[in-house]
Amino acid sequence: MADITLPAEDDTPPAPGTVRVWDPLLRLIHWGIAAAFLTAWLSAEEVMVVHEAAGLSIIALVGVRALWGLIGSTHARFTDFVPSGAGLMAYLRALVHRRADRHLGHNPAGGAMALTLWFCLLGTAALGLLTRYPISALRPYGHWLEEAHELLANGTLVLVGLHLAGVLVSSLLHRENLIRSMLTGRKRAG
Repeated sequence: MADITLPAEDDTPPAPGTVRVWDPLLRLIHWGIAAAFLTAWLSAEEVMVVHEAAGLSIIALVGVRALWGLIGSTHARFTDFVPSGAGLMAYLRALVHRRADRHLGHNPAGGAMALTLWFCLLGTAALGLLTRYPISALRPYGHWLEEAHELLANGTLVLVGLHLAGVLVSSLLHRENLIRSMLTGRKRAG
């Protein structure tokens, strides 16, 4: 299947020695999910219409990201970053010894974290919908659904912290600014 490439969002010449890794749609989805989760977190039990809109946005963005994982640019595809269990464990062992290989796209830990975050985000949003618009058969379990929604949201927040820590560790280990690369779409070529 041919790569689908979106046009560059600006005409700024690329920095020398860099390559485009993250396409504009992937970056928009990434930051959109981050903003929607932050909005949902901050609006919980305060402004339900905003909280609900943020949850629905998360569902839509993760859905588009899943589609982009099938048909998107090279490093957006699941085939590029979903690790095997053995590959993930080997990467984590090497990381502990500060010998983890640099990856142009997601490293195995980053790929595993992305998948875990998406599943937790979807689970949190789905439970939120079930508490807001309960299915009659689940009405007796409304309190438990609310508790599970809150627990999963808190777990997702912990995962976000681990994700940020992983970005920091990988940035320091490989001497590159991964946050900037998710803003610009570009990483060091070598």
